[in-house]
Amino acid sequence: MERSRRAYSEEFKKNAVGHSMTSEKTVEEVAYDLGIAHSNLRRWRAQYGKKGELAFPGNGKQRLAPQEEEIRRLKKELYDVKQERDILKKTMAIFSREVK
Repeated sequence: MERSRRAYSEEFKKNAVGHSMTSEKTVEEVAYDLGIAHSNLRRWRAQYGKKGELAFPGNGKQRLAPQEEEIRRLKKELYDVKQERDILKKTMAIFSREVK
C-alpha cells in the first residue's frame, strides 16, 4: 500500500516557522500542535534560516536572489552564443573545402 506525501503550502511553512521561533514551546510541541512531524519543522527552520524569504519555492522550483538570476541568465546566453559560434565554424569548414 502506497503512502501519499502531504504537501504544505509556502504560507503554512512560513507561519509554522514563525510560530516555532516566537513561541515559548519546544519545536516538538509546536509541531504536535500543528499536526506535523517535528523533523519537518526542524528542516523548515533550517531552510528559512539559510535562505530567508527565498525559502520554500515548491515543486522543484528555485527562488534566486537578483544577482543569481543575472548569473543564470548570462550563463545561458553564453551557452547559446557558443553554440551559434560552433555551428558557424562547422558551416565554414564545410563550405571552405576544395572539391576534388
